[in-house]
Amino acid sequence: MRRLGRRDFVTGAAGTAAALMTAGDAAGLPRAAGPSRPGPPAARRAGAGELRGVWIGTVANLDWPSRAGLSAAGQQAELIAHLDRAVESRLNAVVLQVRPTADALWPSPYEPWAQCLTGTQGKDPGWDPLGTAVREAHARGLELHAWFNPYRVANHTDPTRLAASHPARVHPDRVLPYGGKLYYNPGLPEVREFVQDAMLDAVGRYDIDAVHWDDYFYPYPVAGETFDDADAYARHGAGFPSRSAWRRDNIDRLVRETAERVKGIREDVRFGISPFAVWRNAATDPLGSDTRGGVQTYDDLYADTRKWVKEGWIDYIAPQIYWEIGNSAADYGRLVAWWDETVRGTGVDLYVGEALYKCGDPAQPAAWQDPAELSRHLDLAAGYRNVGGHVFFSARHVKADPSGALARVVADHYRARARPRADGP
Repeated sequence: MRRLGRRDFVTGAAGTAAALMTAGDAAGLPRAAGPSRPGPPAARRAGAGELRGVWIGTVANLDWPSRAGLSAAGQQAELIAHLDRAVESRLNAVVLQVRPTADALWPSPYEPWAQCLTGTQGKDPGWDPLGTAVREAHARGLELHAWFNPYRVANHTDPTRLAASHPARVHPDRVLPYGGKLYYNPGLPEVREFVQDAMLDAVGRYDIDAVHWDDYFYPYPVAGETFDDADAYARHGAGFPSRSAWRRDNIDRLVRETAERVKGIREDVRFGISPFAVWRNAATDPLGSDTRGGVQTYDDLYADTRKWVKEGWIDYIAPQIYWEIGNSAADYGRLVAWWDETVRGTGVDLYVGEALYKCGDPAQPAAWQDPAELSRHLDLAAGYRNVGGHVFFSARHVKADPSGALARVVADHYRARARPRADGP
């Protein structure tokens, strides 16, 4: 999701102030697992109104912490500032990246502490970031969606740079290098089980409102490189007509199984995914969108996002529609219309991922230099009854807002606060 994450569109080949909490504090909101746990307050429960969200990225210190190695107090102060800024912008949800590179922002029994906190993967930061985030977000009437990346292990290919106890070092046969990064191999059943266990640990322990994934499944294609899963395909691909079909089935299984397990742990927790917005182009498949995408999630990431909606495996989908109105290859309006039609009658909520990071960036097309472009997005989307909200990428751009685009959105569309908690401020 990102300059270090969120993908820009490619039309040709794909390319691309409370007391400090410790891990043991009861106030950090660890919870006992079980579906009988009371749900969130009514005003914070899913379906209570439009979603207004912001992504807070932690991979490579994208949004937070501003740098690795800040003191625990400094990290907490920055996090609370992001939450307060969300409230000031009349947002009602934060999507916090809590598993950036197969490491954790909570005391996980499965994976080491995240490198983005201290600069050393596996080093205890002296507090519980996820527990604090949940507590402080809810105190402000904000939903907390915990954002996990299932398969990314590292933004490099050197396993010796991982913590000595890292599961990817303990089980090197589960990892593949590709495009200068390390990934867990999605074709291995033991990988699929492990990554679910690692993510779902947080679901059972914290009062999160949703499990959230972004657009990384099989990695984005890199020209001239091969994702070498031939051995896994030979072992597990019998009965599939092609390796592509087998890969899609691997991701389908991950989505379906995770959905079932989330509800088995806590029925009130939602499961949402924020994919690259082009499922397939209409020229490839008549069911696809009127786009000319250099990336199609079905074909290139083996992510059948349309199927997940039609099968009702997920509670919401937040496609990253990161292009301007009138874009010749991927028009914002046409994609909103396609996704509105896709979710119709499924019970799956639709939120639009918005490219706040492009606003005022001189490297972007002229439309993004107009502070009103983003507000026009919300005007257009308001004409589609299935659009239930918007999520902005990302928190540091909420803070900077160089062109005033978010301020314009707030003035035009967020004049009142949405969905305050009944016991909130």
